[in-house]
Amino acid sequence: MVSNSESPYGFLLDTYETEILKICTIWSAFPDTAMDYRPSSRSRTVLEQMEHQVQSEGRWMTGMLGIDTGDPSPAEKTKNGYIEKYHSDAARRLEILRSKPDEWWRETTSFFDVQRSRAWVMTRRINHSTHHRGQLIVYLRVLGLRVPSVYGPTADTGGKVAYAV
Repeated sequence: MVSNSESPYGFLLDTYETEILKICTIWSAFPDTAMDYRPSSRSRTVLEQMEHQVQSEGRWMTGMLGIDTGDPSPAEKTKNGYIEKYHSDAARRLEILRSKPDEWWRETTSFFDVQRSRAWVMTRRINHSTHHRGQLIVYLRVLGLRVPSVYGPTADTGGKVAYAV
């Protein structure tokens, strides 16, 4: 992991980098047979949650932060297609974001209908992604599937940090 410890905004990039790993880990925990699962008729399916993540992060990064990695849609709308596309695009975004000077983070940009600093927008993006990742953790539990580590060991990782189960 490359750190921007000398920058006051480096923690955002370090956090984003770990969130990419956590999102891909949780997505990988679902068997292909669970892609159409939804816990309620008003909930997204697992695959729809993945679609939302890649589309919303792509739109936020392009529209609000000017970080365009192209069409966020995977070639194949499968679990592996979404994981590969998300991981690839997010890694490219992280590389671009790491090159930004501190002044860039302090500048304001449009966040829907209000102006916010880019650092504020990035914080909200991370929170938004964490929210949807948390929803999918609940799906795993409801399905009786094992939950890999997120912020430390889970009941399924034997007291160890394991980003795959």
